[in-house]
Amino acid sequence: MYKIRTNRNEIFESQNESILETMQKHGIYLQASCGGKGSCGRCKVKVTEGVVSSLSFFGISEKEKTSGYVLACQSYPKTDISIEIPERLITVSERISGAKVEIIDKIFTDNPHLFKPLIESMHLSIQPPTIEDSRADFERLKDAVGKNIFIARKTVKILSDYLRENNWQVKFVLSENEFINFLQSDEKIYAIAIDIGTTTVALAIVDLEKGKIVDLATCYNSQIAYGDDVITRIIYAIENLNGLEILRKSVVDDINALINTVKIRNKNSKILYVSLSGNTTMSHIFWGINPKYIREEPYVPVLNHYPLWKASDARLLLDSNVPVYTLPSVAGYIGGDIVSGVLASGIYKNENISLFIDIGTNGEVVIGNKDWLVTASTSAGPCFEGSGINCGMRATEGAIESFTYNKAGDFFKIKVIGNGKPSGICGSGMIDIVSELFTKGIINQKGKFLSESSKYIKMVDDELRFVISEECFISQADVDNIIRAKAAIYAGISTLLEEVGVSEKDIDKVYIAGGFGEFLDIKKAINIGMLPNISEDRFIFLGNTSLAGATLCLLSRQLKDLAEELADKMTYIDLSSSKRFMDEYVSALFLPHTDIERFT
Repeated sequence: MYKIRTNRNEIFESQNESILETMQKHGIYLQASCGGKGSCGRCKVKVTEGVVSSLSFFGISEKEKTSGYVLACQSYPKTDISIEIPERLITVSERISGAKVEIIDKIFTDNPHLFKPLIESMHLSIQPPTIEDSRADFERLKDAVGKNIFIARKTVKILSDYLRENNWQVKFVLSENEFINFLQSDEKIYAIAIDIGTTTVALAIVDLEKGKIVDLATCYNSQIAYGDDVITRIIYAIENLNGLEILRKSVVDDINALINTVKIRNKNSKILYVSLSGNTTMSHIFWGINPKYIREEPYVPVLNHYPLWKASDARLLLDSNVPVYTLPSVAGYIGGDIVSGVLASGIYKNENISLFIDIGTNGEVVIGNKDWLVTASTSAGPCFEGSGINCGMRATEGAIESFTYNKAGDFFKIKVIGNGKPSGICGSGMIDIVSELFTKGIINQKGKFLSESSKYIKMVDDELRFVISEECFISQADVDNIIRAKAAIYAGISTLLEEVGVSEKDIDKVYIAGGFGEFLDIKKAINIGMLPNISEDRFIFLGNTSLAGATLCLLSRQLKDLAEELADKMTYIDLSSSKRFMDEYVSALFLPHTDIERFT
């Protein structure tokens, strides 16, 4: 028995098992999309002290091997060891990943008739054949079901043996008229909802019989290695040999790693359906569809409504004939994630005008009510999701999520997730910092540091930084990046309002979705000119509505059909060639805005 110490100061005991198995036993789930077989090369960890025995170094370069990297699934401690787990490998049920579960609960509590999952279980007793009744086994099954059903060739091959081995008692699941799979008597019927974000991937495992999310997992989207946003990834896909295949494999491996994680944590779960939500480019890449023309004017996707393809087509580590439903897109830059958001928020049925904002790598906006819906998209960049900022990180343990500054005493207070030492800044923390530094006179209206205004402003590597701790700071470049992101979001909102002839005061409710929305200080977001200057009580946080919408579609055939209708109902306005948008964007590149009256 040997001890394993991680770079997070955790100490675990390994009992003749791999590093991966030890981590899993103690609730740390590394990405291992091959299920720990050593064939994906994704569970790399660095051994900094001690000796391990490694059976394989698949996917590890000679340089990495020399530096101490090993595959966690193929490496066994031979002494006490210390390891470094890269942040990107840790997949846990984080605050950023979760849709607000009460949204889903409330919809089905208020409308119980909507609860009708996309698959249903059946338990039938079938009359065995006789000389007098020699119908074929499948015909006998169809007659017992009471309707014509489709069955995959793979399942037909085992049908006869299964019926006889189970004494003609059969438990199985149907998706409408399709036979999906047999069930053991104690197996639970689960499905998974997936949100493919540009920066993160989130997955929920859903109990279809109870209508509940039972577990969540998330990780960074590994496509980040090939570009921060959809445009750079489209360019990578079309300009590099096998670029599309590389991007597709990256995200499919991420999803398979998350599937493996939730299957380990939820024993005896039978995953029989998948619902997938993402922006148009992410959905195209997931299915291996060339996104080339999304980038080229007039920005047209290959398709908006997807056929019901199978897990084998998607390369998911599930039974091959598990259906995979993809939320429909509206246009090249309004995808299934926004259709999901409209579905989850309910703005499509409101009498009054509502505004829906999804704050992520892209800032998508929808305005409307039960009679009309208009939408647009603007590129905010990934800074609010932890990328592109020196000390940026997701809303996980160690992230600064709130910040206040005392001008008179020249000191600040921070709130760190987990109450430990700060190791980075999440999106809500970034907004807090910029707001506080601006309102307290540490940065000016252009976002530039006033070097003599605080003892925490220091020149490091030829740039000014506001130093929060030894590990954490915000630089001038970071502030500039945040201002560009907030300007893009506000310009998208204000332009869309002008296009439909609505003012800010006409908005009844503002629904905010996205990874950090729940922790956002509305007043401070308004202070920096990111959100409309309206009463704070009109803002409602919804969490990850892309994941929520995908979950709703799993649990309701009617809501799934409604999602298809909403995608066709929404009117898309392209901002890329809009002079009005560019004027609004340039005006918003100040704190809070060049037109101060808007934020009085």
